[in-house]
Amino acid sequence: MHIHPGELVLVTGGARSGKSAWAEQLAVEAAGATPEQVVYVATAGVFDEEMRRRVNTHRQRRPAAWQTVEEPVDLERVIDEWDQAGRVILIDCLTLWTTNLMLPEYREEDWNTQKEDAIVDLARRTAKRASLSKATVIAVGNEVGWGIVPPEPISRAFRDAAGRVQQAFAAEAHRVYLTVSGCPLQVKGAQAPLQGICPQGKGAE
Repeated sequence: MHIHPGELVLVTGGARSGKSAWAEQLAVEAAGATPEQVVYVATAGVFDEEMRRRVNTHRQRRPAAWQTVEEPVDLERVIDEWDQAGRVILIDCLTLWTTNLMLPEYREEDWNTQKEDAIVDLARRTAKRASLSKATVIAVGNEVGWGIVPPEPISRAFRDAAGRVQQAFAAEAHRVYLTVSGCPLQVKGAQAPLQGICPQGKGAE
């Protein structure tokens, strides 16, 4: 088994890197013979047809026995509610969660480091709560800062906030995986052999 009960695991990567598929595989392994113990926490809102298609793709890939909780903001509440030994909480994803926290507060004329810090402080508290939970918590995030510097102020502000949120979870996580072209690389935590886990031609997200 790649992870241990009660761990906080961060799975991060670029778009279509396989991060969600790998996080789901970890959840399947962690739940073992009791897939109904997995709680899938969806942070995305569905506002257009493209997002609806993406959500449907993820939904069809998940085991039918998993429970789904839609929560765009209050991840601490969800972790507290499902904090039980043997439970597996899969959060997908931290980047959309950051978006949901940031957009109601963002105005270009008065956005500042204090507002960004408030989001990061919440991320630190949430990550700490997840790391102390009796449940296994797997959080998915996106590496959004590897491209060019965005031209718009809101995009730069989001890039910075999202990167710091990821760092907050990585700091508390027992293990961190980086997915590259469908292949997960363990970059933090007790090392485990990863042979044979790179998916072939699945087009995973």
